[in-house]
Amino acid sequence: MIWIEQIFQGVLLGGYYALIACGLSFMFSVMGVVNLAHGSFAVLAAFGLWAIAEYAGLSPFYGWIVVLPAMALVGVALQRLVLDRSTRSGFLIPVLATFGLSICIDNLLFEQFGADTRSLAPYIGDLSYDSWELADGVFVGKLAVYIFLAAIGLLGGLQLFLSHTQLGRAIRATAADRDTVGLMGVDANWINTCATAIAMVTVSIAGAALAMRATFDPYAGAPQLIFAFEAAVIGGTGSLWGTLAGGLALGVAQSIGAQLSPQGFLIAGHAVFLTVLVARASFGRIFDAWRSFNLLKTRAS
Repeated sequence: MIWIEQIFQGVLLGGYYALIACGLSFMFSVMGVVNLAHGSFAVLAAFGLWAIAEYAGLSPFYGWIVVLPAMALVGVALQRLVLDRSTRSGFLIPVLATFGLSICIDNLLFEQFGADTRSLAPYIGDLSYDSWELADGVFVGKLAVYIFLAAIGLLGGLQLFLSHTQLGRAIRATAADRDTVGLMGVDANWINTCATAIAMVTVSIAGAALAMRATFDPYAGAPQLIFAFEAAVIGGTGSLWGTLAGGLALGVAQSIGAQLSPQGFLIAGHAVFLTVLVARASFGRIFDAWRSFNLLKTRAS
């Protein structure tokens, strides 16, 4: 029974990983940008919600009314001031630019809020600890279930948005061929700005989930970035539903690893990540060799 509970907990944890990896995967699929400030932006949103709850006395759920549009504006500024300029210089410059930006955000948060850990758990009542009993001895937390459902809803909503709206189709077309859409009258810079704003909104939702389910501090962004990156890579970078699958695989691996050994939580997740990387590299070489063999055989015949 304990293994069933661990798998359930791993699946729910994977929902959180998929939620925080959503924006990272979305930005890479649209603009080919690996945003190393992703985790820091999530922590920034978490601090924004905490500050509203602490100083204004508003529920974090009402705080979203302020934080979501504020983070969308942060996305606009990020695209206009950083990514628009850095992406013209190749793949590496945006990576370095967002890495430097993450350091600035972390240290500004530290200067403003100090090193103390915070949490939104005191502001959401019994939701932070309440649970449902599925069977004898198997419990699942309500907050974890809601976060899992939010991940599915967000990923599914983004997929529907990209497939069935004019702006979504323009974003996909810009991702496929920026120069061609420009010839058709589409402003690629504006489309990328909209995409970055959407990504920042998803980041703020992930930051809220982080703040509600655990504690955070100004330097909590780096671990969240690692988890988001691993989930995105395991599921296939740029694939929204693959991000969900990658998050579930990472969460279940960590949950089972923690059951086997106290140190196994992180080790199991990293092991799955490295295994997927090695497997993809090996299958890629096999596929290239097979394609080359067929090409030679075709030419010989």
